[in-house]
Amino acid sequence: MLVLGVESSCDETGVALYDSARGLLAHALYSQIAMHNDYGGVVPELASRDHIRRVLPLTRQVLAEAGCTLEDIDGIAYTQGPGLAGALLVGAGMARALAYALNIPAVGVHHLEGHMLSPLISDTPPEFPFVALLVSGGHTQLMLVSGVGRYTLLGETLDDAAGEAFDKTAQLLGLGYPGGPALSRLAATGDASRFTLPRPMLNSGDFDFSFSGLKTAVLTLVRKAGLDQAADIAAAFQSAAVEVLVSKSLAACSHSGATRLVVAGGVGANTHLRERLTREAKARGIAVFYPKLEFCTDNGAMIAFAGAQRLAHANADLTFAVRPRWELATLDAV
Repeated sequence: MLVLGVESSCDETGVALYDSARGLLAHALYSQIAMHNDYGGVVPELASRDHIRRVLPLTRQVLAEAGCTLEDIDGIAYTQGPGLAGALLVGAGMARALAYALNIPAVGVHHLEGHMLSPLISDTPPEFPFVALLVSGGHTQLMLVSGVGRYTLLGETLDDAAGEAFDKTAQLLGLGYPGGPALSRLAATGDASRFTLPRPMLNSGDFDFSFSGLKTAVLTLVRKAGLDQAADIAAAFQSAAVEVLVSKSLAACSHSGATRLVVAGGVGANTHLRERLTREAKARGIAVFYPKLEFCTDNGAMIAFAGAQRLAHANADLTFAVRPRWELATLDAV
């Protein structure tokens, strides 16, 4: 089955072609970072309009790179939610209209399911079951994954997501938007031991997270120490956030008996997180799986792959809707 995947949940337009027999054939991504940078964050109306401009040219590009035509497509997958309503409607409208014109099925995909299954696109995919750490700008969750659509929520953030805390801390340090990658680069030049920051809920006894207090502690530290110490503050923040993520993830594996851990989402590209988690997981006999760096952020490949799994078991469905808020644990198993 050849599936066209369309991602348009926020500020990146992604399109990809995934073949159930041959794997990922082609993918393309357009990021709106430069456009939103002047505003210090994503402007929903601007994001939606830019998706309209990009989605069809990217689709033509992907088809050309794969050597395929529209008539070769067997199904279309699009991000149905969660995300920005207007941005989601662009991808959903394009996908549903094209599927109707080609008389092929279309399926809405949960954005987080796409992230969570993205390591399965690799040459050495993890086997079920595994624990998944979903860590991005909008979400921080721990899930027990027993199969496609078989998800049990173990814990989640009670306030800010980890990626949001990275971005907001970067803004406090004058690093611009998006701040996560810039903060990580700055932290690599700093001394994490110079300042001590809190590790929120590290010893809470559950698998939930909280990052708002850590962000507030950084604000207090910046006012006290000044931006001359920005590198050391960045290193201290990163060390605190990563310690909590690693500790909770490994505790979730121990609790569930899982020997495999998947890390997905934009923060999953953080080098310090990858190094520390891989090292500590190995010491406990836990194998860690990451998507390729290009698939850590939003992309069409993960939507095409997840959609292929769904379309293999889907019935005809002509409903048209997006879900800006959508709990991952409510998905049906396939």
